[in-house]
Amino acid sequence: MKQTHRMIRPVSDLRNNFSDISRLVHETKQPVFLTKNGYGDMVVLSMESYEELQLESEIYLKLAETERRENEQARCSLSQAKEKALEALRG
Repeated sequence: MKQTHRMIRPVSDLRNNFSDISRLVHETKQPVFLTKNGYGDMVVLSMESYEELQLESEIYLKLAETERRENEQARCSLSQAKEKALEALRG
């Protein structure tokens, strides 16, 4: 999800302007950051955008795990592979 600029609103807008915030997160597919007493408090995001983020996160985690496993596997030269195969055949 590309963030061009953050939409920051006071948390009171969630109560006073819920429809506006709901429309905003659905139309822009961007989160709205809510503040409380001038500090970041929470983020509002549409369900569709949230599920997309979850899916992307799962994909990246699986890719990282695959890469980690691949890097852990011992690699050998062609001659070493042939020798291992012959040893396995000899039993």
